[in-house]
Amino acid sequence: MESTHLSQAVQFIFAGLTSGSIYALVALGFNMIYNVTLVVNLAQGEFLMLGAMTMISLYSGFKLPLPVALVLSTLIVGCVGILFDRFAIRPLKKPSIMLLILLTLGGSTFLKGVALLIWGKDPYTAPTFTKLKSISFLGASFSPQMLWIIGTLVVVSFVLWFFFERTLLGKAMRACAENPRAASLMGVNVKTFVMISFFLGGALGAVGGMLMAPVSFMVYDEGTMMGLKGFASAVLGGIGSYPGAVVGGLVLGLLESLSTGYVSSIFKDILAFVVLLLILVIKPTGLMKRSDE
Repeated sequence: MESTHLSQAVQFIFAGLTSGSIYALVALGFNMIYNVTLVVNLAQGEFLMLGAMTMISLYSGFKLPLPVALVLSTLIVGCVGILFDRFAIRPLKKPSIMLLILLTLGGSTFLKGVALLIWGKDPYTAPTFTKLKSISFLGASFSPQMLWIIGTLVVVSFVLWFFFERTLLGKAMRACAENPRAASLMGVNVKTFVMISFFLGGALGAVGGMLMAPVSFMVYDEGTMMGLKGFASAVLGGIGSYPGAVVGGLVLGLLESLSTGYVSSIFKDILAFVVLLLILVIKPTGLMKRSDE
């Protein structure tokens, strides 16, 4: 009996870390754009959906090798992010926060409509990245794709840390986030770094979608709920904080998995709303940011 409880707990924890890693990638995309532009991009979830759908089309439809499909999908959705900035955000002169929220919400609806026209309402799935059927650990059995998802989050987190802390380009982007006017006076082209932030935001969303596709059906409107959960993760960890995005995503994923496993599956989709409301009331700055930041 004890071994059964242990294997169940391990199963729930791995499931939580897997879904939490996807939420964290979406949250990192939110923060990537927010830190440079102060725009809360409500179309971030659609980047996830587009990444998955594009990869599936390139692999299954155009018969490209899976690694090539993964790279091309990341670049394509990153370019969609650039187009979103160029034609939706940049033309506005000193827009209000409410206008930006409505604009990104409209962009989300537009991208869903485009996806509906291209792929329809049918669910799609993708092959796992490895041939192994399953892995057993402490009596629990799970897909090798889970290791790909968790491992990718670890690699992405390290790459982002190295990029922002050790490269000139990353430090220039941090300067744009801290004080755009001062960065501009120092010769930094702020518009270029805004464009880069949207490209990276789209690419991070695409990576999350491509990792998710082999373990979950993907449909044209899947990005809406994933975007909400990614945003809740970003707020939970502290909006604008990259470590906070990772922590927030993993915490939300574990809370979801454990509450679904031990209480009821009804909590799976409403928990993100509850967490978002609670953190906004109790600690609006999030878990990883001080109140004075």
